[in-house]
Amino acid sequence: MTEAPRVDTAQLMELLSVSLGVYYGDFTIAAASENLTASQGKALTVLRRGPAAMRALAETMTCDASNMTGIIDRLEKRGLVRREADPSDRRVKNVVLTPEGERVTDSIRAKMHTTHEGLDRLDAQDRHSLHTLLERVFAPAPPT
Repeated sequence: MTEAPRVDTAQLMELLSVSLGVYYGDFTIAAASENLTASQGKALTVLRRGPAAMRALAETMTCDASNMTGIIDRLEKRGLVRREADPSDRRVKNVVLTPEGERVTDSIRAKMHTTHEGLDRLDAQDRHSLHTLLERVFAPAPPT
């Protein structure tokens, strides 16, 4: 069995940078087709995972809480999200995706043609391997 060629961290970081650039560009165009900014689209994508408190959403999106408020205000005005009191602490407001918000999020993902074309070039084993590797590199480790 031959040894795999050595790929250093700088090469991996460069390829990730290129990959994320293509993904982000594809995402931005798809979000714009739904009359959303990239930040608004990203907020919907984060909320697709489940409701989130405003502060947690701002942290996830690495933006200032006041900026997050403006993003959510605009999404709420369009009926894509709603604010609800947290059942365990009524002072905390959770942001929840509405059914229309889910539809728009799914539409954005469906319109990401460049990303779909790239991923469609992978067979089932490659998809599984990519999933496993991305999860290992980027998913937070479970608490011990």
